[in-house]
Amino acid sequence: MSTMKLALFLSFFGSLFFLVPAIGQEVNQYDAAGQRHGIWKKNFPKSDQLRYEGKFEHGKEVGTFKFYCEDCGSQPMVIKEFDKNSDRAEVKYFTKKGKLASEGQMRGKERVGEWVYYHKKGNTVLTRETYVNGKLDGKKVTYYPDGTLTEELTYDRGSREGPNNYYSPDGVLLKKLQYINDQLHGPAEYYDAQGNLTIKGQYINGKKHGLWKYYKNGKVELEETYPKPRPRSN
Repeated sequence: MSTMKLALFLSFFGSLFFLVPAIGQEVNQYDAAGQRHGIWKKNFPKSDQLRYEGKFEHGKEVGTFKFYCEDCGSQPMVIKEFDKNSDRAEVKYFTKKGKLASEGQMRGKERVGEWVYYHKKGNTVLTRETYVNGKLDGKKVTYYPDGTLTEELTYDRGSREGPNNYYSPDGVLLKKLQYINDQLHGPAEYYDAQGNLTIKGQYINGKKHGLWKYYKNGKVELEETYPKPRPRSN
């Protein structure tokens, strides 16, 4: 090899040698104000397992962020899509096998808007619920795997309020309850799979109160009054 070719060879690979650390420095960088900027990746402590990866623009998350568990491998457990013009992110949770478990929006660490949860087997909707400022607010609806309605329940700022109905897989009403201030309060009715009334009474502050009737074949079989009197001491 001529002296000139050797010099060019050494010059070329010498340049590569200095470029490698420069490329590596493009990850986990800060801007002039000390804020995260550019591609960021972090591993779990003393592990090669990636903990998260994503991009910052002057301290704000933008684009796609992926979060992993300690034994997830390459399958993220959470994917967040950030919009630099919004304070919300589209969020999806996955199982370790990569199946979508739930999805919705978050503002910081708080859930907002409608969230949808899916059955473990299949892709049908298990639950639909709505959040306001991180608290359940509005109707929560649950479904059987075939899409038949299972339960209806209403929330007000994280507290159960109003009617709560349960249904059988055939659509028959099984329970008709009422909540006030996150406690069972008001009339309560229970039915069998054919829709026949089996129990009727009421709750006060989460406890049975007053006369409760138990039915069989459409007739009252037993009556009980709550609270039950305490036995007298001798």
